[in-house]
Amino acid sequence: MTAVVGVVAVLAGGAAPSGFVALREVDPSVRQDMRYAGARNFTGSVVDGYEDPVCLLARPAAEALRRAQHRLLRRGYSLRVYDCYRPQRAVDRFVRWAREADGPDDRETKAEFYPHVERDRLIPEGYIAEKSGHSRGSTVDLTLEELPSRREVDMGTAFDFFDPLSHTDDPRVTGAARANRQLLKGVLAEEGFVNLPEEWWHFTYKPEAYPDTYFDFPVAVASVRP
Repeated sequence: MTAVVGVVAVLAGGAAPSGFVALREVDPSVRQDMRYAGARNFTGSVVDGYEDPVCLLARPAAEALRRAQHRLLRRGYSLRVYDCYRPQRAVDRFVRWAREADGPDDRETKAEFYPHVERDRLIPEGYIAEKSGHSRGSTVDLTLEELPSRREVDMGTAFDFFDPLSHTDDPRVTGAARANRQLLKGVLAEEGFVNLPEEWWHFTYKPEAYPDTYFDFPVAVASVRP
């Protein structure tokens, strides 16, 4: 995750701008596995700002994701999203968490998400930053699943695995996992998404609807209701 600059916007009443939508309203066929709204993430708990397990995005990004989903459905796959819009308060929580020490209760999450790097190195090594493109509303974390089984495909690492092995083109990832990464990247690129090379799961739709603004309204159905 790279450090970036911009303005943090807090809207009155916690509402999203009118240009944001719930992905479910645009394409309900995309599977939503919103990791930060539950405990299965590198912090081990629900993250600040995630009130509902829903994917919110700027509308152009959501519509591009729908087009990519239709391409994949014809090939026997579906998208599964892990994270979409992310409020600044969640990013702030990640930074605070990274500055805390691991305790006995963190062994399982460390083994799953950061087995080869100490927590106090996650910020210096660029895995966690004080700003995230997710807060601008056009970035998604996602993978593929097979149909009709709905099983996640092999991507070589888990989502949010803090290790160079997660680099999209890491040469150690071969065979089916490499092919799956390239399929995901290729289909999304056709619809305007640009991959972050350090994270096979991370894509930003270009041009962004809000390229310079980092929002802080909560991830909640109520945030995008009229």
